[in-house]
Amino acid sequence: MSDSADLRLSSYDFHLPEERIAQRPVEPRHAARLLAVEAAGVGPAPHARHLSVWDLQQELRQGDLLVVNNTRVLRARLEARRPSGGSVELLVLEPWHGGLGQWLCLAKPAKKLKPGDWIEVVAEGQTPLPLQVLGSDPDTGGRIVQFPLECADAAALEPLLVQYGAIPLPPYIHEHDESDNERYQTRYAAKPGAVAAPTAGLHLSDELLAAIRARGVELATTTLHVGLGTFRPVETEDLSQLQLHSEWVEVTPELVAAVAACRARGGRVIAIGTTSVRSLEAVAQLHGGELRPHTGPVNLVIQPGYRFAVVQGLLTNFHLPKSSLLLLVSALLGRERLLALYAEAIERQYRFFSYGDAMWIAPEVVLSSARP
Repeated sequence: MSDSADLRLSSYDFHLPEERIAQRPVEPRHAARLLAVEAAGVGPAPHARHLSVWDLQQELRQGDLLVVNNTRVLRARLEARRPSGGSVELLVLEPWHGGLGQWLCLAKPAKKLKPGDWIEVVAEGQTPLPLQVLGSDPDTGGRIVQFPLECADAAALEPLLVQYGAIPLPPYIHEHDESDNERYQTRYAAKPGAVAAPTAGLHLSDELLAAIRARGVELATTTLHVGLGTFRPVETEDLSQLQLHSEWVEVTPELVAAVAACRARGGRVIAIGTTSVRSLEAVAQLHGGELRPHTGPVNLVIQPGYRFAVVQGLLTNFHLPKSSLLLLVSALLGRERLLALYAEAIERQYRFFSYGDAMWIAPEVVLSSARP
């Protein structure tokens, strides 16, 4: 039974010492630590084993299906200057529906950018690129910026961003390095469009992926372009009223067939990261709980009380307090149990957030009320 505290945002808060926020990733990718959740015992104490991500292969079974998110992070952070000489930073978010080459961008400082203003994007060794501000978006506080007309979608914009932009690391990572351009991408990143990485996938090295496949585990891909919702804090205390920014997702006929084949052979559907969960579950909810091919925006809040339609197990990172991702993982395990596991992870000096360590939630430890 869910309790009333599950519907209050303040119930998902926890204290994280600053030094537990990972600033750099470990090498190799699969050397990160892995907290493997055990079945709940008697009492509130967490039950976990302490492994490394390399050990994930031993947790999987022949016939299982891993669903990974193949989105690629754009070099979406741009430095620009106003005619006065003042600097401004843009974060390119998503195409705007107003016309060709129009993009919604977050800007700092936004109040300095008025409709009609011109700015110049600058980068070392590049000719400054003039862009015009067309307007603002009241929902996000962002600015609509006119890029060259041919930059109509992420694939067309990406070459320009490679020239001028930088990978947009989350604000809690204070150390930036040239290696982030490669390291803040999954090894299977293929479809450009995200402004943040699907971070659980950052742990999967080529060697680990090969070892997993050698065990008879299959891989299938979905695409969810991680967008503004990742950056916006949840501010709704009454979670029954929570709504999240919509996200663009693609579930292909091949993925639908792979899930059906996995179920038919008695395998388990394992999501790599919360974005893969949101892809599968949001699309299934659009079709009465049945996974079907879909391309377009989705908008699904997953929190305690939710019964999953597709996903049975999850590899995930450690998430921010009071975040929609913490709600999602709580739906699998229960809020109190998850917070107890987080307390153990903090005590044992696990590394948190994007470049941090990982948690393995096997299908058999998921709440029976949440299982498909």
